[in-house]
Amino acid sequence: MKIIKNEKLIQRNSKIGQWTSLAALVTLGAGMYISFTKPEWFSYSILCLILGFMLTQIGMYMGNRWGRSPRPDEKLDASLKGLHSDFNMYHYATPASHLLVGPGGIWVILPFHQKGKIEFTKNRWRLSGGGFLQGYMRIFGQEGIGRPEIEANTEIESVKKFLTKKMDGNSIPEVKSLFVFTDEGAEVIANDSPIPAMGIKQLKEFLRNQTKARILNTDQIKNITDVLAE
Repeated sequence: MKIIKNEKLIQRNSKIGQWTSLAALVTLGAGMYISFTKPEWFSYSILCLILGFMLTQIGMYMGNRWGRSPRPDEKLDASLKGLHSDFNMYHYATPASHLLVGPGGIWVILPFHQKGKIEFTKNRWRLSGGGFLQGYMRIFGQEGIGRPEIEANTEIESVKKFLTKKMDGNSIPEVKSLFVFTDEGAEVIANDSPIPAMGIKQLKEFLRNQTKARILNTDQIKNITDVLAE
């Protein structure tokens, strides 16, 4: 498998996450200091605490995605190690954050780091389990999955729009998406999810099964990867 990765973007965003987390600590500390030493400045204290909490959320998000190793891209690469050289994995180098081009087609991959029981029921994804810390984080909005199909559709449309500009529109194959939960403690129950979803250990086998239909031949893969290289 060939891996194309935007290392400059990863390093930049990792630094942004570090500085954001540091700014959050300083802001929260300032809020606490004001509340104890300047009670008459109560409104400023509250403002600092709110701002610090917001910066904490941003810092945690950036840290999970860009800062902590193994990052989502590193986990995906490790899980797909050994795939044929016809597979091309793009990280932050295309209109989609994680894009796989291979014999099984074009796939937008959305990784999630949540653990516990993750089930698609009543037309949405729901989380349960994962221990006390996971429950605590969900209360403060850090671990919710939300509506990932919206993000998936947005990235699919971005990829299609990009390829349409560079290629003959009639020759562009279908762009599909899938959800991958990268924590080995995740129990994924996809049920009737319209978008395939699985744990990280099932990803390679899923993609190998997709190649049986041979959606893209070697020449088509080369044409697409040449366009993406531009």
